[in-house]
Amino acid sequence: MARYGKIVYINGPVVKAEGMDDFLMREMVMVGEKKLIGEVISLERGTGTIQVYEETSGLRTGEMVTGTGKPLSVKLGPGIITNIFDGIQRPLSKIYQAGGGFIPEGIGLITLDEDKLWDVEILAKEGEYLKSGDVFAQVQETSLVLHKVMVPPGAKGRVKSIVKSGAYSIAETLAVLEDGDKHYELKLAQEWPVRTPRPVDRRMPIQKLLVTGQRVIDTFFPLAKGGTAAIPGGFGTGKTITQHQLAKWSDADIIVYVGCGERGNEMTEVLEDFPKLKDPRTGHPLMDRTVLIANTSNMPVAAREASIYTGITIAEYYRDMGYNVAIMADSTSRWAEALREIAGRLEEMPAEEGYPAYLASRLAQFYERAGYVKNLNGSEGSVTIIGAVSPAGGDFSEPVTQATKRAVGAFLALDRELAHARHFPSINWLSSYSGYTAMLEEWFKDNVASDMLSLREKMLKILHEENKLMDIVKLVGEDVLPDDQRVTLEIAKVIKVGFLQQNAYHEKDAYVEPQEQYSMLKVIEKLYDRAFSAVKRGIPLSKVKDEGLFREIIMMKYNATGNEFFQGIEEKIDQYYDNLERVYKEGARNES
Repeated sequence: MARYGKIVYINGPVVKAEGMDDFLMREMVMVGEKKLIGEVISLERGTGTIQVYEETSGLRTGEMVTGTGKPLSVKLGPGIITNIFDGIQRPLSKIYQAGGGFIPEGIGLITLDEDKLWDVEILAKEGEYLKSGDVFAQVQETSLVLHKVMVPPGAKGRVKSIVKSGAYSIAETLAVLEDGDKHYELKLAQEWPVRTPRPVDRRMPIQKLLVTGQRVIDTFFPLAKGGTAAIPGGFGTGKTITQHQLAKWSDADIIVYVGCGERGNEMTEVLEDFPKLKDPRTGHPLMDRTVLIANTSNMPVAAREASIYTGITIAEYYRDMGYNVAIMADSTSRWAEALREIAGRLEEMPAEEGYPAYLASRLAQFYERAGYVKNLNGSEGSVTIIGAVSPAGGDFSEPVTQATKRAVGAFLALDRELAHARHFPSINWLSSYSGYTAMLEEWFKDNVASDMLSLREKMLKILHEENKLMDIVKLVGEDVLPDDQRVTLEIAKVIKVGFLQQNAYHEKDAYVEPQEQYSMLKVIEKLYDRAFSAVKRGIPLSKVKDEGLFREIIMMKYNATGNEFFQGIEEKIDQYYDNLERVYKEGARNES
């Protein structure tokens, strides 16, 4: 039975309607004559407040609100990968065909292509008992993604009837389950409310590195599969390019990239570049494992708020198939601004800097949907959330950054001074941290080297020591420091330029395997140990620091060809310092 409300108040994306006693909280509704998509966010004595996900210009009081009986949901099935959606999962290509360069009002909730036929391989048999999450069919969605068609959560029973393998659309019924007097129709696609996390069997310990190929991340501030990370930074510090690098190079099976409230030109760059990129591991187009959700700053503000939930729900769906999914949210600050605007229009009591009081809990709810899990069908999968934060003026003390910091396991702070010095990625090694280092200890031992983390600690100690010494240098100059401390400064320079700085556009340097990162650090450690030992023997720094040798070590990131290369450099270091120590030993003997 149709249910209607009558619009009595319009304030931007916030609409109030009377006569909504029978409506439900979080119900999706059609607003006005144009059938704008909205969501009920509060109900009080028959008056409902609706958050509209489209432009409300032209909407009038007195128009009707129609209930749909279901919450705001996304359609999950083949056709998601390679697609580009807006904040509420409407394909932008279809929108473009319908309305040109801008999204027309009242276009409706168009989602996946219901006419396209998919080559479906049926795996289940008639009479077989299936429960929630079980895979009963599969579709080769792209060259890189095998789409496993699952029984929706809540459905179970014995297969009463099932079709044969062949070509089917997402709208066709493939199987019918019978559970007592209940019947469930199984199709290629299923719907799921975006604000409800998809169920799992249980959460698993986080123990696997998300390999990104970025040295400063993998070695110093590692991310874990199923973990959470924030990348905060002011304008021009390289947030977007860092996100692009992670999307391109991380060893996640599927990437969900949410452009949330970003400037149109930045989002255009993503939309133009991603389809051209090749997956470095397979050579196939990167889009064959990528979903893009584009919600630019000039799109309806309420849809910006929904885009994050659309992205995480899609990520959970592919996780349920047993994939490792990484979701990039760029940026959660714009999402928080959408919350602030809507809260202001609802006349809610503002908290710090005008943000609603529930900002921190909403952010925590979003990041809590990450995790490494055992799925209902027995497979293992993960969702890793990497959110960019754009604090105004690069001020990390503002509410969004602080609330995010409390919710994430890794904090990759981008530094404006490093960015201005053209040091990219501009991740500050003094203010960044990762809570996953101890959890990944066994992974590093098994896959890289047993002393990887102790080596990391040693390098970080050198960098922290250099930071303290630079305070003295700024006051009185480097010349007053003893030679052993000046060695620390020189090695810190090698670490920063030769290891931490990485060229995203260089064929060799854009991606580095963790094993190679370890080899590079071992070379730097060898240089430090030998140089420090030589200085302690009384050899002057001018001789200890050989410009050619130091330059070669800095440039090894561009020239490395394998283990033999690194062994060769280590032998060079030993040879140089052995000769140096021998010369000075003989000189001391001759003097005596």
